[in-house]
Amino acid sequence: MAEAYIYDAVRTPRGKGKKDGALYEVPALRLLTTTFEAIRTRNNLDTSYVEDAIIGCVTQSGEQSSNIAKTAVIAAGYKDTVCGVSLNRYCGSGLEAVNQAAAYVMSGFVDLIVAGGVESMSRVVMGSDGAAMFMDPDMVVKHRIIPQGISADLIAAKYGFERARLDSFAVESHRRATLAWKEGRFKNSVVEVRDINGLGILDRDETVRPDTDLQKLSTLKPAFEAMGSMAGFDAVALQRYPELEIIHHVHHAGNSSGIVDGAALVLIGSKRMGKKLGLKPRAVIRSFALTGVDPTIMLTAPGPASLKALKKAKMNVSDIDLFEINEAFAVVPLRYMEEMNITADRVNVNGGAIAMGHPLGATGAILIGTVLDELERQDKQSGLVSLCIGGGMGIATIIERI
Repeated sequence: MAEAYIYDAVRTPRGKGKKDGALYEVPALRLLTTTFEAIRTRNNLDTSYVEDAIIGCVTQSGEQSSNIAKTAVIAAGYKDTVCGVSLNRYCGSGLEAVNQAAAYVMSGFVDLIVAGGVESMSRVVMGSDGAAMFMDPDMVVKHRIIPQGISADLIAAKYGFERARLDSFAVESHRRATLAWKEGRFKNSVVEVRDINGLGILDRDETVRPDTDLQKLSTLKPAFEAMGSMAGFDAVALQRYPELEIIHHVHHAGNSSGIVDGAALVLIGSKRMGKKLGLKPRAVIRSFALTGVDPTIMLTAPGPASLKALKKAKMNVSDIDLFEINEAFAVVPLRYMEEMNITADRVNVNGGAIAMGHPLGATGAILIGTVLDELERQDKQSGLVSLCIGGGMGIATIIERI
């Protein structure tokens, strides 16, 4: 089996996903095209050698619908021979795109491909495409499907995570992200978003709050308490987990991932094609894996997916230098660290989605670039990226720095 090499990784800054966010005026297509143009320019890339573009996008509605991947290929001026496909594996979409691209290269049938994701959450409202899993009454009742925020609170109740611990994690996410931006740790991957006249709109993640502290977070009301009690979702969760007497709602806007806009792209290819085009490989993709868990609790699959990826790579947890675990909710990486028996100094060392946001379709690809940049900065070798996914899925990818 051939090896799949990462030759480059870029992303846009993440803008606040509301009408007053810096990227609200920027359509998803322009966000994604920005990354395509950056990949081509940075690598002096002859795009006739790129065979396909695989792009994750969760809410494929309105201006994000109808195969935004091929649309971006055309808009960015890539050769007509370059194809494009859009996919939706919920929050794991960006990483799924990278993994599928790697599988193509490993199979030997494709030599150069780009993969990533995009989500404009300010312009295309999450859920506007409809969702049978979460909105079909028969589906919800029969299979005990609950909103993800309730699932996060359910995990906290089941494993004993109190709000103070979740809030402390959130404060640390902002502190780490603030330091990372101050020290320029993202400068190698982040490309400025510009308007049609070439004027800069945003060149850094917009939602990082350096002044975040426990006192401020303590004033925020639980985000899912009313939904849990009034809509009956707590009762549904407790039917599935009767050993729990009550679900204490401990997640809120300050210790959950931010709604943002953003895009990311990774250039992946074979060793042969890299040599032909004069590209320098930065990392090799060692393994990737998917798995599922109970769809009610939903968000606990990153651990099992990571163990599966480690087994495929013939590696142990101790072999991984750095982890990027998506901070969908504070409880997710905290539970992951307990389950995997790892310390916080190896996880999300530059902050995560609580501070910088989670553009659903793009986050997995963003995290590939983040862990690769940090491996290079620290002169370390191996990194693991994992995300929880709606419906009880988990995804993980292991890369090794060249």
